[in-house]
Amino acid sequence: MNLPDFSNMTAIQVVVTLADRGVYIASESTFYRVLKEAKQNSHRGKSKKPNKIALPETFAATGPNQVWTWDITWMDTSVKGKYYKLYTIIDIFSRKIVGWEIWEEENGELAAELMERTVLKENILNKPLVLHSDNGAPMKSFTFKAKLEELGVKSSYSRPRVSNDNPYSEAHFKTMKYRYNYPLDGFNALDDARIWVLEFVTWYNQVHYHSGINYLTPESLHNGTAHEIMEKRIAVYESNQKLNPLRFNTGIRNWEVPTIVYLNPEKASKNTAYIQATQAM
Repeated sequence: MNLPDFSNMTAIQVVVTLADRGVYIASESTFYRVLKEAKQNSHRGKSKKPNKIALPETFAATGPNQVWTWDITWMDTSVKGKYYKLYTIIDIFSRKIVGWEIWEEENGELAAELMERTVLKENILNKPLVLHSDNGAPMKSFTFKAKLEELGVKSSYSRPRVSNDNPYSEAHFKTMKYRYNYPLDGFNALDDARIWVLEFVTWYNQVHYHSGINYLTPESLHNGTAHEIMEKRIAVYESNQKLNPLRFNTGIRNWEVPTIVYLNPEKASKNTAYIQATQAM
């Protein structure tokens, strides 16, 4: 294993190479045993030893205002190379956009201002809340982290360079930028961008039937009217089932109200411990 021809190989590669040369010395497991006894059972070769990236914490929201996620996206302007920055905070349980603002710059001070305003608007100051984000500079700025601590908010971060750890914000931005009336030529002024986003947020929260919450509007799930809406849907389907039973031979559609939403559900799906966002309530 220490000869120049084999020093960069794993045990199985050595066994295979020897076999192709018509030589058999020992099994793969024996090679590993000998290496272990010689204290040489470590990363071999010149390549950098791969780093194992730990999975992010898993949080579970069983109601609104328990877990939020936020991010910043750039919005084109009519001036090439100039962008407006849209800050958006989303409740992962209801998918409601609970806070947003557009500025010409991107920094932790503006993020802290938006976060404080949103917490006060939702009346959850110093109540259990998790805020998830990626690893951008505004998200990890001292000013922003100090504000979260002041508000009693627990921070959660995506793994470095893993965008799908923040899927709710990513999905929201895609929905927004693929909206039929999104200005592909960019916005002419900051006020124009703010007016457009205000109209979009109103539609998204109050009109849009979100597939991720069984085609409820985010506002209805957030404000507690979802059960009443679903009861009416079930009544409509059951009455039609009685009139046309053959059309519903497998039962009516599932109109259950969502009861739990996971942030980074990988650990929970593997039956390992996950953290309930409401454990302190």
